[in-house]
Amino acid sequence: MSINNIRKEVMLTLEKNIDIFLDKFLIAPEKIWQPSDFLPNPQSDNFMEEVKEIREISKDLDDDFWISLVGDMITEEALPTYESWLLDLDGITQRGEEGDNGWAKWIRKWTAEENRHGDVLNKYIYLSGRVNMREVEVTTQHLIADGFDIGTSRDPYKNFVYTSFQELATYISHNNVAKIAKKAGMKSLAKMSKIIAGDEMRHHLAYTEFIRQIFAIDPSEMMLAYLHMMKHKIVMPAMHLRESFNDKGTLFDRFSDIAQRAGVYTSFDYIDILKKLNNAWQIDKISNLTDEAEKARNYLMRLPERMERIAGRIVVPNTKYNFKWMNPITI
Repeated sequence: MSINNIRKEVMLTLEKNIDIFLDKFLIAPEKIWQPSDFLPNPQSDNFMEEVKEIREISKDLDDDFWISLVGDMITEEALPTYESWLLDLDGITQRGEEGDNGWAKWIRKWTAEENRHGDVLNKYIYLSGRVNMREVEVTTQHLIADGFDIGTSRDPYKNFVYTSFQELATYISHNNVAKIAKKAGMKSLAKMSKIIAGDEMRHHLAYTEFIRQIFAIDPSEMMLAYLHMMKHKIVMPAMHLRESFNDKGTLFDRFSDIAQRAGVYTSFDYIDILKKLNNAWQIDKISNLTDEAEKARNYLMRLPERMERIAGRIVVPNTKYNFKWMNPITI
């Protein structure tokens, strides 16, 4: 049996329990929070006063913070790209004899939950008055239109490594935003970011569980898929950010510097995620590996220490970058 067919069989095996995953890790729309729970109510007589308060408090945080927050929001709003990519994986079908298979249902329900994150952050940033929303919207449209290759092809093993990593990365980013906002007295944004982080952690736990079960069925190929993703590094969606009339490839490095400077997401966070994944999957204890997979495991166990030595030598520049997101609005 080919590797692709084995992966499809494994996905079919996991799919048998997809309803359990749905009930455990996702929440019905009527029960979960919605963006309006954290935003001024336009039907309230106090709406304008609440907006004014947001605008006043928002003045206390510097451009680095707002650029980091905008980057997080744009990444969340690029969900159509992520959903279309995942729905094309081996073992996932939208056109079965009985309609969608369980994995397609999972992806749609997961992205529906994630969609709320971009919605609430977009509206809050709009009300803050701190950014040029038209430029932000241009960047969002570019990101969705450009698409991006996360280096996984149609391989579900590699894709689930990616989502396990990415969900934990977004948890860290939103959680750090919550801490900064709370310290600045922005209680609403702090609470909003904290609960978004909670969603990301719940989703992270789901995808790590998928991987854990794959390791139990197909340990060697899962280990090699994990190695592939970490050797090529996780490509963040923000890698392809661009502004109006700019080519791709110039914005991410500046955005990354700013996120590190602001303490929203750093190189050491990346390394910490790798350590947590190694521990979550207990890769040091996995047995019945091929020689090639054993070598992959050894590499993955040593990788965090190697990356720490490199990260310790990185100096984040203190350069003041000119982002169009922060420029006065012009049309």
